[in-house]
Amino acid sequence: MNDMDPRLVEVFFEVQRGLPRQGPGDAGSTAKALSLCAELPRDAAILDIGCGPGMQTLTLTEKTAGKIVAVDTCDEYLEQLRERVGEASLSDRVKVMHADMSALEFAHESFDLIWSEGAAYCMGVSEALQAWRPLLRVGGYLAFTELVWLTDEPPEEVAAFFGSEYPAMGNVEAIRQMLSGSGYKLVDDFTLPDSAWWTDYYAPLVAKLPALKQKYEGDEAALSIVGMTDREIDMRRRFSSAYGYQFFVACKDG
Repeated sequence: MNDMDPRLVEVFFEVQRGLPRQGPGDAGSTAKALSLCAELPRDAAILDIGCGPGMQTLTLTEKTAGKIVAVDTCDEYLEQLRERVGEASLSDRVKVMHADMSALEFAHESFDLIWSEGAAYCMGVSEALQAWRPLLRVGGYLAFTELVWLTDEPPEEVAAFFGSEYPAMGNVEAIRQMLSGSGYKLVDDFTLPDSAWWTDYYAPLVAKLPALKQKYEGDEAALSIVGMTDREIDMRRRFSSAYGYQFFVACKDG
């Protein structure tokens, strides 16, 4: 996106603007993953990386008594989260920060739990696992979601789509091996339900698209951005059994 025409970047954000989430997820899956962190201190220090507008951040405040640092590079999403934190009177527990996930300036072993839903791919999962590990205390937990293939032989059309959109996409076993090779012990992993794609993400997007297509009628460049979202949703409708988001929970090995 860094190389995209600034006008088209704004169209992209217009497509995404105002959504409850910036990717698949739901409160139930966040709670389930958190429940796997069995030895987490009640007042845990938590870092939410790539927090976006922060739906999962708020779930973490409901399920723990800890303090959370939520970081992202998109000021628009951070402002949404600040508003949500203020409305929920959680400013004493949630610190919202503009920060690059690949250059986090926190002291080593500052956190009991690092959380990241749908964001590790931005720097590469292997790179993220290595970069974030020093920030965890020994025995601390890492919980993250990642887009993966759920079959060894995906249909040609969807394989070609993600071969273009996310060529680094692997399978569940590949992520498990990355965790083991990066100094983590896998606790468990599970696939997000299909509803986690639709309720707070695709369904609101589907409702927005007709108005955007009308607004940009005749503007091929802008319509190509809207069309990317249309194609992504179509892939999900037709090939949901071939791929999904997997929630991985691991702890830092001594």
